[in-house]
Amino acid sequence: MRLDTAEYVWSVEFMCTRLGVSKSGYYDWRRRPDSATAQRREGLKQLMSDGTYGYRRVRAQLARWGHVAGPELVRRLMRELGLLPCQPRPKRFGLTRSTLRAVPDLVGNKLVSDITYIKTGEGWLYLATVIDCCTKEVIGYAMDDHYQTPIISRAIHNAARNRKLADGAIFHSDRGSNYMSDEFGKTLNRLALRRSAGRTGICFDNAMAESFFAALKNERVSRVTYQTREAARTDITRYIEFWYNRKRLHSAIDYRPPQEVHAEHMQLRTAA
Repeated sequence: MRLDTAEYVWSVEFMCTRLGVSKSGYYDWRRRPDSATAQRREGLKQLMSDGTYGYRRVRAQLARWGHVAGPELVRRLMRELGLLPCQPRPKRFGLTRSTLRAVPDLVGNKLVSDITYIKTGEGWLYLATVIDCCTKEVIGYAMDDHYQTPIISRAIHNAARNRKLADGAIFHSDRGSNYMSDEFGKTLNRLALRRSAGRTGICFDNAMAESFFAALKNERVSRVTYQTREAARTDITRYIEFWYNRKRLHSAIDYRPPQEVHAEHMQLRTAA
């Protein structure tokens, strides 16, 4: 066996002589299995995400699988793998067309809703969502080629179909003309929901809905190109139903997925 460098080729026998070690000792070292530490590190690498999670969520996911690792170890292994969390892209413009309708900004919001847009080869696809503030779950959503009142009405009706909404639950949104319309107000009244709206121009009032849109776009939409609205609709549905609600870990609920938190909540109610 010969060892190569950039300019020279050395035999094993020559190198062992120069280093003062035996050939048999060298080959024994080569055959020796990796240390337990090295094996553990390689095992952890195999379990790490595809680059959407930051080190905190990666660490939390490893812990859920029974693998305890310190934050610095996780960060080091992610650097070795070249894994970087998705970073949000600059926001271009919003969809809110403000109205001065007198709707209160209620405290202790239960449901939040908003609309975003996704680029496709056929034009924009608009997505309206309804999120449960307790579990962070997207309990209702609708998609269409416009962002008028019918799309948000479908979203809240889907939420009511998927979850039993308590009478008097608070529905919070921005002050867009579609959310403030008389038509949508009647929809909320039929569902026995109380309408709440944030202050004009203050995006933090609806931060939970914006947080979901940021995750959707960073982790999925920015990674693909949709040729048709139907392709986008199918992909976004898969993201919400099979990833975001069921598997994605959320820091606000102790790095657990929303449906797990909902199931735990229902068990506690049943036990009570």
